[in-house]
Amino acid sequence: MSLQGNASQPTMEISRPTVLRAHKTMADSQVSGIRTALYRIDPLKDARWDELLKRHPDASVFHSTEWLEALRRTYGYESIAFTTSPPDERMENGFVFCRVESWLTGRRLVSLPFSDYCEPLVQEKEDLQVFISALEEESGRGYWRYVEIRPRKAVETASPLCHEIAEYTFHQLDLEPSLDVLFRNLHKDSTQRKILRAKREGLTYEEGPAESSLDTFYQLLTITRRRHQVPPQPRTWFRNLIASFGSGLQIRIAYKGRQPVAGMLTLRYKDTLYYKYGGSDVRFNNLGGMHMLYWEAIQRAKDSGLRLFDLGRSDADQAGLITFKRRWGATQSRLVYLRFAPSANHVHAFEPARETWRTRLAKQVFARAPVSVLPILGKAFYKHIG
Repeated sequence: MSLQGNASQPTMEISRPTVLRAHKTMADSQVSGIRTALYRIDPLKDARWDELLKRHPDASVFHSTEWLEALRRTYGYESIAFTTSPPDERMENGFVFCRVESWLTGRRLVSLPFSDYCEPLVQEKEDLQVFISALEEESGRGYWRYVEIRPRKAVETASPLCHEIAEYTFHQLDLEPSLDVLFRNLHKDSTQRKILRAKREGLTYEEGPAESSLDTFYQLLTITRRRHQVPPQPRTWFRNLIASFGSGLQIRIAYKGRQPVAGMLTLRYKDTLYYKYGGSDVRFNNLGGMHMLYWEAIQRAKDSGLRLFDLGRSDADQAGLITFKRRWGATQSRLVYLRFAPSANHVHAFEPARETWRTRLAKQVFARAPVSVLPILGKAFYKHIG
């Protein structure tokens, strides 16, 4: 596979940190003796990308131009996608990445930063092998510290450059049954009773314009992240999500009187509602505020005709969170992240799912930092770990 070329004879060249020009580059990959052209595009500028997402059943909110634009605005990550479809034809497949270039964690290609998963959008197994071959060759060149993919489904490859680097538990709830059936499927003791407890306690539910609810939600998120010994994402990230998704983003708050007790941020994309961020005041957790928010979100998703409620990923060692999600009647599966790296030394460095002396030290700092300082730490921290 050749990754060098010029505008008159396009090739895919992803090692040089230059400004991308849509449809100007491609690579030749050989799978089963057949040479296949691989084109590079800018998904934020190529209208065919959105058209592909509308058609492809595996396209998620993390593939969307709204998500990619929020990543660009907040962290400066440049998005690129690869396809075997020539510029003048309908796009039939695609694999999207972001460039993450950091003085702290190095240069990486990630599909995608801060995303629970990002499935390669392919129709045929042969198309996936074209992409995998390109990743193998690019990783072997050594410019990138590693190339990371976060597929929704298992990806099989025998490449010596590919390593499993993290495993998460994923939950998704089918919304096709009636509300009565969905409620009966909830765990009676821990979930149904908490929803009923919230009603008895007189908790109120608020779902309004995201801009007016952001401050309240961010306060709840910050105290929760401190409890987990990590800083909150920068406030600008949420502002940019709001600007990108518009009415597709909802902030939901549960109150006890005037006291906010729990908050949730959800994203709507195609036929799915995505739970993405949440926070609560632990002093009021026994009132069932977060349970009420989940149930309200489910009811409104049903009213809108949505088919799935995506509860997101959980670290493999978060037994309590995994149990909480399972008790909503959600289906449980595995997410396995892969890295293509020229050296095993680059596989586990800065991996968020792996406890190292660096992460232990960072957690001690975050746990002791004043709440007012945590957003500042988050703003400086997150752009390096995508």
